[in-house]
Amino acid sequence: MEGEKQEKHHTKPIRCIVKLGGAAITCKNELEKINEENLVIVSSQLRQAMMPGWSPSMKVLGMDWSKRHGESEVSCNKDDFVDNANVDSSRFVVVHGAGSFGHFQASKSGVHKGGLDQSLVKAGFVATRISVTTLNLEVVRALAREGIPSIGMSPFSCGWSTYEKNIASADLAAVAKAINSGFIPVLHGDAVLDELQGCTILSGDVIIRHLAAHLKPEYVVFLTDVLGVYDRPPIEPNAVLLREIAVGKDGKWSVVKPVLQNMDKQGVKTTAAAHDTTGGMETKIAEAAMIARLGIDVYIVKAATSHALRALSGELRGSIPDDWSGTVLRFVS
Repeated sequence: MEGEKQEKHHTKPIRCIVKLGGAAITCKNELEKINEENLVIVSSQLRQAMMPGWSPSMKVLGMDWSKRHGESEVSCNKDDFVDNANVDSSRFVVVHGAGSFGHFQASKSGVHKGGLDQSLVKAGFVATRISVTTLNLEVVRALAREGIPSIGMSPFSCGWSTYEKNIASADLAAVAKAINSGFIPVLHGDAVLDELQGCTILSGDVIIRHLAAHLKPEYVVFLTDVLGVYDRPPIEPNAVLLREIAVGKDGKWSVVKPVLQNMDKQGVKTTAAAHDTTGGMETKIAEAAMIARLGIDVYIVKAATSHALRALSGELRGSIPDDWSGTVLRFVS
């Protein structure tokens, strides 16, 4: 980005960057409520994708040794780790949205509009960060329980900032060091400082695009609460799932499959929840297209489904199977 300060950090090759959509891992209409069932399945599928050598006969070595609500003991057996020291997780980076965490606090106080000199905005900034970092800890714990060596990383704390809501400074040193040390960084949408308006909300989708540009993963997966991108809100009758979208060098995109009548970019209708301060599906498509133009395949697929596991595992790198449900965005020269 223009004016962006960026140091070069050598990072080992990245296989996949995964976006856990806020609507997929939280109950979006219930304040600060996690969708426990989805989060457990997503974490399990990530383990399967990250550890191709893992088999059901092997024990999952949990890494969350803190006491959980309703449980009397902490699970940790040192001998298990001696016997299974060679299980290696392939290189992933995880970014999650906020869902029912953070959006309410941000929209109530206007954090996304800036103005830190106002006491309400400053209070909202603090409240938003308390909320999103709470969710981040729970996502990290869920991954850790599946034996994924995950490390929570907040963009604000890592020195990320914006200028007119575009990333101005994003020090990837901490992310690179974590990856090179064998950890899985887990970033999230966050309240950050903005050089022009004081503060704003940096969405997980923008973070993913930035990470993709610098880390050059083999592919990117967006896990959402619907099967993929539709030509209109999926709750509307006759909504059509867009299976393949071609993205050109200029970032413009067109639908390849299925062939639709009178379909163009403006033909895709999108909706965003009233409290969503990051733009909803429209932002997601735009950011996904920006990633695809780098030559990186992007899969948008429903979380906690067999279709999601196939995307995470890299099974779709070639032609897309007819029995796969989701949306792929690919670069075409």
